[in-house]
Amino acid sequence: MYPMQQMPTSPQGQNPNLYQPQPMQMASPTAGTKGGVNVPGMLPIEESYIENILRLNKGKLVDVHTTFENNREWNAKIFRGIIEAAGRDHIILSDPETGKRYLIPMVYVDYVTFNEPVEYEYPFGSGPLASAPPR
Repeated sequence: MYPMQQMPTSPQGQNPNLYQPQPMQMASPTAGTKGGVNVPGMLPIEESYIENILRLNKGKLVDVHTTFENNREWNAKIFRGIIEAAGRDHIILSDPETGKRYLIPMVYVDYVTFNEPVEYEYPFGSGPLASAPPR
């Protein structure tokens, strides 16, 4: 036979099977359009994707750091250009020096560096997929 173990009790001293913890409360959030939580100064969870952040920064000069596995010519490459557009699986840059445009699949993007402040909030009154106003 196994020795009997004493059941732990809840903070109120009740049987733990009867104890129901209270859900956590967040400070001053608002409900998102898809049930997420919006925190002031940050994109709502369902909108905080790289392509949305890149769209907000359309027209800015960036360095896109990429890695291409099994490539003998170049394994890692930095593309410098102005953000023209961004989609779920790609970014389009234009090189201001050469006029050349690059369509870069997101699967190769490691990270993006900006030489100026990064826009992260949607302009007031815009929908979740709207672009930043032209500069």
